[in-house]
Amino acid sequence: MAIVIKTTEEIEKLREGGKRLAAVLASVRELAVPGASALELELFVQDKIKALGDEPAFLGYKPAGHRSAYPAALIVSVNSEVVHGIPTAGKILKEGDVVSLDLGIKHDGLYTDHAVTVAVGAVSKDRMKLIQVTREALYLGIEAIVPGARVGDIGHAIESFVKKEGKYGIVKSLAGHGVGRAIHEDPFVPNYGKAGTGEKLVPGMVIAVEPMLTLGTDEVVEGRDGYTMSTEDGSVAAHFEHTVLVTETGYEILTEI
Repeated sequence: MAIVIKTTEEIEKLREGGKRLAAVLASVRELAVPGASALELELFVQDKIKALGDEPAFLGYKPAGHRSAYPAALIVSVNSEVVHGIPTAGKILKEGDVVSLDLGIKHDGLYTDHAVTVAVGAVSKDRMKLIQVTREALYLGIEAIVPGARVGDIGHAIESFVKKEGKYGIVKSLAGHGVGRAIHEDPFVPNYGKAGTGEKLVPGMVIAVEPMLTLGTDEVVEGRDGYTMSTEDGSVAAHFEHTVLVTETGYEILTEI
């Protein structure tokens, strides 16, 4: 798939979709409290998106190689679940949990993608630092985005920062990606790499930057549900993501309120 440069009209639609997505995710994160079920969060999100007149990007989405479509609008990944956790009624949030909430919407035919990780109640110091480091890594990766830079500059910025912060696993088999006309487009945007390598960043590109860090290994395994990706050693993970436009002078985060 070739990299898609968005038109001025598409960028305006993505700006509006990104703001709507950010507002929905900001609302649902407040519901991630001890005793809440992941299904409750899912139903809340579906109602919010429907009220906006938009569509959930993930519900019914069938990635290449998967036997079945993803069954929900929201992704709720708890503790050792890195990404793609399915929000079931039996997934009950507990004090001290670390929860990634990942959501995409389709607004006026175009897609945006956004994720945050939240602490449920009081969490241990190492878990809280993991959340903080992952969030900061996201913004440092985004700051590497300027016209003429390379995808590898984003990964290098993330990896260099993370290595200075402690012994965190950087998940390498999963990465950011292009987004807009489809939920997943080229280019592949790894969270590690060599500066000056990879696809060139040009104005009009829209990419999702999404570091995924763990308190242990960088290896992940797929669950029996065919979607949930968890750390191989059971260590806790965190995940943040923004949809970002490459502009003439730098970048614009589209998934901020």
